[in-house]
Amino acid sequence: MRVPEYGWTTQKVFHFLNFLVNGVRALVFVFRRSVQNLHPEIVQHILLDMPSLALFTTYALLILFWAEIYYQARAVSTDRLRPSFFTTNAVVYTIQIAMWLILWWKYIPLLVILSKMFFAGLSLFAALGFLQYGGRLLFYALQLVKQANRPHNGFCSSIFELFRVHCSIFSYFCKYIKNRNLSVVKYGLDSMVSNTFL
Repeated sequence: MRVPEYGWTTQKVFHFLNFLVNGVRALVFVFRRSVQNLHPEIVQHILLDMPSLALFTTYALLILFWAEIYYQARAVSTDRLRPSFFTTNAVVYTIQIAMWLILWWKYIPLLVILSKMFFAGLSLFAALGFLQYGGRLLFYALQLVKQANRPHNGFCSSIFELFRVHCSIFSYFCKYIKNRNLSVVKYGLDSMVSNTFL
């Protein structure tokens, strides 16, 4: 996910996407009354769900970054990681856009529930990615520190904190997003609670 001709690294893209997600969420929260009065109702769904999709992409990028570090440290090819990142995101966005189009065409309450479950599943998927690659990277770093016989407690503890916090956040999203209604105030409070820990 590098754009070297513009000086963009994976980390810069991650921070930009994070800024974009939180900026859109802040705008939706500030204009919550206007959002709640939008018709057709599908527009409300799109405005509330789009930041969650972008958040998934943002943290899938972080998982990709960790996976690349882990596999490069192990001298394993990383050629298939980026295409799988793009394919996963394309599938996720296609499914969600299809649900939005169906809801626009005909409002089906069951599809709204499926959409919430889809976002809960995405959060679970992201948490599992953090467990898999964050955990691997953490334990690999701990092995390197043991082998070097030098204390790198700051490095290991920072990786562990990042790993712990993000797994907690996605577990939170997975648990509560399925119960979320279109109340922008509650959505904003959920977002504030989760982003406080980021």
